[in-house]
Amino acid sequence: MMTSSPAATAPAAGTGRNDKMTVSDRPPTLADIARDAGVSVSTASRVLAGTGYASPAARGRVTAAADRLGYVPDVAARALARGSGVRLVVLAAGASAAVLDDPYVDRVVGAAARVCAPLGMGVALNWLPSRNPGDLRRLAADRGVGGVVLLNATARVLDAVPTALRGRVVSIGIGSPQVPSVDVDNAGGTEAVVGHLYATGRRRIAMVTGPHWMPCSGRSVTAYRRMMREAGLPARTVSGDFTARRGRVAAREVLTRWPDVDAVVGISDATALGVIDRLRGDGVQVPGDVAVTGFDDIPLAAMTTPALTTATHPVAEIATAAATAALAGGRVGPLTTFPSRLVRRVSA
Repeated sequence: MMTSSPAATAPAAGTGRNDKMTVSDRPPTLADIARDAGVSVSTASRVLAGTGYASPAARGRVTAAADRLGYVPDVAARALARGSGVRLVVLAAGASAAVLDDPYVDRVVGAAARVCAPLGMGVALNWLPSRNPGDLRRLAADRGVGGVVLLNATARVLDAVPTALRGRVVSIGIGSPQVPSVDVDNAGGTEAVVGHLYATGRRRIAMVTGPHWMPCSGRSVTAYRRMMREAGLPARTVSGDFTARRGRVAAREVLTRWPDVDAVVGISDATALGVIDRLRGDGVQVPGDVAVTGFDDIPLAAMTTPALTTATHPVAEIATAAATAALAGGRVGPLTTFPSRLVRRVSA
């Protein structure tokens, strides 16, 4: 759970101390960069915006000053001033471009577009090969990139984020000391659905997992295994990939390996819906014979037969926070976690 930090205590009035705000007390401005570099504000502006002429020496001094003071340009103001050309990039990492077909990515793009529209900014969706994240360097050199929202990040991807892009990139998922992140409490949501299954008498509970390389999948699996261990029950896992197609295959595998199974935890709603489809096709009653739960609470979850018991995943809120932070210079804490809660319906 997130806890709020103690409020800072303001210095008492009348201490005689100089109360003028210093650069260290606030984000550095363009004027601070110009002063530190020994150039005019207009020269500093041209260098940082990448427009107009400046001598190589001046460019070097301005760039060094910006790095030294941690200057982050106001991309929102820049977009409004230009009227066009500045965009937010949603960068989905994955083994193949098929990651772009994930409905989750569509929801992130939609939320980001709502953040950018009042600023006159567009949103671009790019695929980033997770095993070769070199495309990050190209984005860092692109003056039209006002910010980046990174999806499905791994440690390798985070390590590849160039210095020039830091302050403009926020990860949905894991982060690093240089890349802040926002995410859902996968473990808490999984604990909620597994606890619900146990409370309703289910004891032979299997789980269809997600890709092993995705940290969000790992958190859910770890929570499931811990709860089964604490209850003195065996953990039963079958690999999945967040899709309904794989959920159908995994359901058949679960029944083959553990014919006595009485509940299946899907890593996602799409996975769970695939599991239900296969179970019903094999004559298994849901929830009479086998209860099934998901994770995400997508709109379809409430409209299926049976309606899906699941855990919430506030994608729009998370994506809005990430896009806003990326355009504000990444000024958020190292990790902001959104809670997940149980939504009880008919399937479990």
